[in-house]
Amino acid sequence: MSEQQYIITEEDRGKRLDKLMVDITEGHSRSQIKTWFEKDHIKVNGEVVKQNYKCQPNDLVTWEIPEIEQLNLEPKNIPLDIVYEDKDILVVNKKSGMVVHPSAGHQDDTLVHALLYHCKDLSGINGVERPGIVHRLDKDTSGLLVVAKNDQAHVGLAEQLKDRKMERNYQAIVHGDIPHDYGTVEAPIGRSEKNRQLMDVTDKGKPAVTHFEVIERLHGMYSVVKCKLETGRTHQIRVHMKYIGYPIVGDPKYGPRKTTDVDGQALHAYQVAFNHPVTNTPLTFEVEPPEKFKQVLENIRKSY
Repeated sequence: MSEQQYIITEEDRGKRLDKLMVDITEGHSRSQIKTWFEKDHIKVNGEVVKQNYKCQPNDLVTWEIPEIEQLNLEPKNIPLDIVYEDKDILVVNKKSGMVVHPSAGHQDDTLVHALLYHCKDLSGINGVERPGIVHRLDKDTSGLLVVAKNDQAHVGLAEQLKDRKMERNYQAIVHGDIPHDYGTVEAPIGRSEKNRQLMDVTDKGKPAVTHFEVIERLHGMYSVVKCKLETGRTHQIRVHMKYIGYPIVGDPKYGPRKTTDVDGQALHAYQVAFNHPVTNTPLTFEVEPPEKFKQVLENIRKSY
């Protein structure tokens, strides 16, 4: 590890240390700095402090930057649907069924393995098992995912996500006839106390906001909706739609037992919009749902 230091000035008096660290550690994201605090890599006057420590003039702040771990993942020649690519970023149309990063049961067939084969140069900010991954999609959710090819791009994209400046829009088929055309679900999401493998709306959770618009109603039994994420909690759309009584069709975790067979939830990330993290150019990308999503929708239209 390499140790860095900074002496607090009069101008810095009263500032939260975690916010100051973002300004004085160029090229490192808020999530990285949070990890440093959690691992006690940041000290003031030789003592471990919390993120909300209020800075005082002449405090000596020291921090250790962990050495980059060597990547041991083996690149795999797995086909990718690349919507856009330049020297800084990739925008990928992830297929349903593909896991984003290595996990139990998926050690060599993930999007990360495919990315490593395709481009060799990915950001290292999220660690050796998630190179380039700024945000993620669930295994059975298809659609657009933005990938960082270097740390500068990663920091820029992560800041847009944190500041809610990256727009992510989804299309879903849900159970039930939603009576109103537009709605907003604002309900905190956290780990379920009954089943730790699930997420749930809970007072102990983090703030979560989902906006939705009904674009089609089907026989009083189903609705097709567009959902816009304002925040990005794990399983957010799936949890929020279940919470208001309209679970996503085919959802194995949050849907009803009797549901249309989609081989996973009928949820597709069809649009993403953001500013290029290096050039600041506004970018918008859009892709149609996969064929199996379209087929399920067509089957429902014809079945009743």
